[in-house]
Amino acid sequence: MGVGASLGQWWVLFRAGNSVTGIFGVILGAILATQGFPEGENATITALHAFSVMTFMFSWNALNDVMDIEIDTVNRPDRPLPSGAISIFSARIGVCITGLASLISMIAAGFVASNGQIGLENWIPALVIWSIALLLLANYESSHSIFLGLKDRGIPGNLAISLAVGLVILFGAAGVSKPFDHRAISVFIIGFLYNFSREIVKDIEDMEGDEGRSTFAMTSGPDKARMIAWIILLITLASLLLPFAPILGIFVDWHVIFVVPAVISLLLVKTRLFASEDHAAQMLIKRSMQLGLTAFVVISLIP
Repeated sequence: MGVGASLGQWWVLFRAGNSVTGIFGVILGAILATQGFPEGENATITALHAFSVMTFMFSWNALNDVMDIEIDTVNRPDRPLPSGAISIFSARIGVCITGLASLISMIAAGFVASNGQIGLENWIPALVIWSIALLLLANYESSHSIFLGLKDRGIPGNLAISLAVGLVILFGAAGVSKPFDHRAISVFIIGFLYNFSREIVKDIEDMEGDEGRSTFAMTSGPDKARMIAWIILLITLASLLLPFAPILGIFVDWHVIFVVPAVISLLLVKTRLFASEDHAAQMLIKRSMQLGLTAFVVISLIP
């Protein structure tokens, strides 16, 4: 099947559920930076940025499946490309269309900023962040000699993916002209660490189909990879709690109660991880991250 494949198959190819969370990340960054929902011009730019992130992630996810079709034939034969539900040609068209949509949305955001009170010069940091994400994509996916080919370099590849995901929050803050807001930066660090740990665990889960790739799990073994993932999660736990320390004053100290569900679910990961229940562990990491980020939305909206 090609372009005429069902919407459900395209939803799976784009990993639309995960990509839509990019919208949440942009809005979260804007809320953290303004301590409230963006309004007026800020709301317009935030909406355009959110659409740009969503379509950027659509494009990246589809490209990842195109590049990984041989691996997915072993690990995930039911996915749209190895199953034949969507052709490689159609998938490449999808990559181009969604990537172009992301770029057009960025141009529109720049136009709104340049013709409004924000000004183009105050919007430029958002463009820089978007460009960094694009460079990370190119250096992760491409094996061309001018790029780093991070996908097959283990930990550096995990770092690239995690940095790109975390940057969504700073991108949201940059949309309201506050890319260096300390609240947004602290949550960026939390999101980055959560994803870093999860990427390592996902590589353990995919070891059977990753033969020939130099993931950390393949080169160092699953047990060492699980230990490193857990150490990163302990650092994540610290980053989750430290912003509430009175000495830092980033968030009000008693607001720490809102991140308790995230803390509890994070601690539960250890049992799953060291029982070699890797899929359950990475899904629990994801759930803990979702609970934590949702808590920061609530915290930012408290008068």
